[in-house]
Amino acid sequence: MPLYMDIHTVDADTFSVEDVVKAHMEDLSIQSKFGVTQLKYWVNEEAKTLFSLMEGPDKEACHQVHKQSHGNTACNIIEVSDNEYNLFMGVGTEVNDLAKTQSGHLDTGYRTILLANIVPITGNREHYFSEVRQLIEKFNGVLVLEPGNELMVSFIYASEAILCANAIQKLLDSTQDKVEYNLAIGSGRPVDEQGANMFEETKKKVQCLCSLGLSKKMYLDEETRILMEKEFRAAKVEHTRFTLVHKDDFKLALALSKMLARNLTQPDFNSTQLTHSLALSKSQAYRIIKSLTGMAQNKLIHESRLQRAINQMTQSKKTIAEIAYESGFNSPTYFSRAFRKRFEISPKDFGRR
Repeated sequence: MPLYMDIHTVDADTFSVEDVVKAHMEDLSIQSKFGVTQLKYWVNEEAKTLFSLMEGPDKEACHQVHKQSHGNTACNIIEVSDNEYNLFMGVGTEVNDLAKTQSGHLDTGYRTILLANIVPITGNREHYFSEVRQLIEKFNGVLVLEPGNELMVSFIYASEAILCANAIQKLLDSTQDKVEYNLAIGSGRPVDEQGANMFEETKKKVQCLCSLGLSKKMYLDEETRILMEKEFRAAKVEHTRFTLVHKDDFKLALALSKMLARNLTQPDFNSTQLTHSLALSKSQAYRIIKSLTGMAQNKLIHESRLQRAINQMTQSKKTIAEIAYESGFNSPTYFSRAFRKRFEISPKDFGRR
């Protein structure tokens, strides 16, 4: 039978775990009527949110259990796979279906996601990815995805995600090989009020930030900083090396990422068009984009094209010429020259690795 997960946001002056436990017991009393089995639930008292995991024939059956037992229906219900659920939410324990961490604290269901985009220009790729996997394990992360040059990792504690990112940066910066990377950390809910996938908004956030060039930057969203400061080890966690991304910063970053993805293949796409599309003045665009990425508009466009190209070179069997044109370069010759200048190796030699 399919697995479903839902989100409830409670608009009430008072909200407690005891209230949720009572509602859960009411769900259990009638669930068999709809062929549903309640499996586990997570409570965040401060945010007044809760998440339920259940088996059922369909979404409507899950909805009816809540509606007819206590009337507090879900804001959104999504179908989840066993594998994805176990990777993101399988860590921890439970007491009478109430989710707890291994240390016995309430598990809020919120997770911190670290996305690392790592491209070894020289040296052995598997060596570095193996070292990074060891750091992930050391800081209690769970490797969720490893597509191409990226690793997506889930953490229960924001502080451990930050410690892990710091350790990854230290590893990559201390090597004699040339390794390019971007790291992004974001926190969020397993089910959003809109969307159809687990951690949809949080994944979108870290993917957006990691797409802004291979500039050896680390991004940290405001939500993660707030979570980290509430945790028991907050005083020991160094996070000054991160670029802090506030909500307004992310809105711009998302618009920027979408605009680049849509236009990078066009060789004539330039900073003037980028600035105009963002509805900013030239000086505003320069100041905001420079603060976020460390690069001016034209350099960001150029860097993003090279990032797109080098990712394709490691993930596809296309020719250098095909990759050059698909990344927005006027000619393979110009692309080869720009690639060598940026990465100190020719595309041909990089492709042989």
